[in-house]
Amino acid sequence: MNDTWVPVPAGSGFGITNLPYGVFDPPGGAPRAGVRIGDHVLDLAAALGDEVFAQPSLNPFMAQGRARWTQVRARVQELLTDESHRTAVEPALHPLDTVSLHLPFEVADYIDFYASEHHATNLGRMFRPDAAALLPNWKHLPVGYHGRAGTVVVSGTGITRPCGQRKAPTDDTPSFAPSAKLDVEVEVGFVVGVGSRLGERVATKDFAEHVFGVCLVNDWSARDIQAWEYVPLGPFLGKSFATSISPWIVPLDALTGARVPTPPREPELLDYLRGREPWGLDLDLALTLNGQEISRPPYAQMYYSPAQMLAHTTVNGASLRTGDLYASGTVSGPEPGQRGSLIELTWNGTEPLTLADGTRRTFLEDGDTVTIAGAAPGPDGTRIGLGEVTGTIAPAKE
Repeated sequence: MNDTWVPVPAGSGFGITNLPYGVFDPPGGAPRAGVRIGDHVLDLAAALGDEVFAQPSLNPFMAQGRARWTQVRARVQELLTDESHRTAVEPALHPLDTVSLHLPFEVADYIDFYASEHHATNLGRMFRPDAAALLPNWKHLPVGYHGRAGTVVVSGTGITRPCGQRKAPTDDTPSFAPSAKLDVEVEVGFVVGVGSRLGERVATKDFAEHVFGVCLVNDWSARDIQAWEYVPLGPFLGKSFATSISPWIVPLDALTGARVPTPPREPELLDYLRGREPWGLDLDLALTLNGQEISRPPYAQMYYSPAQMLAHTTVNGASLRTGDLYASGTVSGPEPGQRGSLIELTWNGTEPLTLADGTRRTFLEDGDTVTIAGAAPGPDGTRIGLGEVTGTIAPAKE
């Protein structure tokens, strides 16, 4: 493919092979859909003359399905590479630093999985030192729980420290207070574009017909609230106060060069979780705290693929809706510097991190800023940027 006529900085992950979708408002304008090219946003309604892109959400476009997604991507690439279109298209380009970015889609439902063997093993060893690290079901199905769609927020939204019930093992009774163990979770999210009927299963082979694209996720977690509440029904208030996502949704078509096999399986999975197409993804993720990189979790080592997570979500006949978001769960690798949460990086606070300014962290303090960034291999040695998801901790409202 020819280079774009739009100026793209050297090393940018947002060249013509990426073109992620988002929702923005230009100066004096209403929120609308756009694609990022370099350090600009292309107004799709203006460039393509289609009112579906004049909406404040990607949902109407995502609902149109894969054939339409492919058509629009090809047309945008044509407009941005063929110099003959420049005069007509250039007025629809807006410098990124002049626009505001919004939540890119209306979240219909939110599911969080637990798909990293290394993360699940670390937590098992931490909390069940005298038992098997993985529970008996873990290698047979993607474990997950339903989160709260209404508290999914776009990158840059401030995160208020949550309050709730806490009870340490040494306490006689629970107390109510701000969380003292506020944590991050480096995750990757998958956005459903095309729904399914109630009672219908979605097979792993049909993953790309339903899932529109990928975003970065920080599933903020109050570990002390979570520890007291999660038995016997699982996470609730320790997770539901906020989940941050990146403003850009990278289409699956941009990630063809990032596809890799998932790790070997033992024991073999049941039929509905098997698939011939590899949907592991070689994503390079980075976690920074107050500007200092503290971890590089490798997504390629995730035990379950997004296609398997989707198949498991619908195997009981549960329907999908446009705007459903499901996340991978914390991404962690086998090495200490590859762990995707502070509870792992500090081993539940027993091994504090020392930052470059000399301060130490076990969990997040008020004023801390967390950023997750990501990239993937693209065609011909290019890089596909996943953007960033960031948030700053504000004090609890007592």
